[in-house]
Amino acid sequence: MKENKPLINSNLSKVAAHKITAEEYDDIPALEDYFFEKADLFDGKKLVRRGRPTGSTKISTTIRFDADVIAALKATGKGWQTNANDVLRKHLDEIVA
Repeated sequence: MKENKPLINSNLSKVAAHKITAEEYDDIPALEDYFFEKADLFDGKKLVRRGRPTGSTKISTTIRFDADVIAALKATGKGWQTNANDVLRKHLDEIVA
């Protein structure tokens, strides 16, 4: 039977047993506000995750557009892909209706 080997070359029990000394605290970087702004939150008994919500109905795909079209969409700023989706949806509503 093949034995499972650890995926990393580290002695984890030695790492877990290590106690941080007072001198080592100086080497730990300070946590700035931006770290906490992007962190997940724990609200009582519930973990509140940041980022894209789960259960999205959107489908990832690959499609080719002219470079100037993509440049114009990206020039609209953050959320340009959502804006592109809205433009396509509006156009479909017009041609289907």
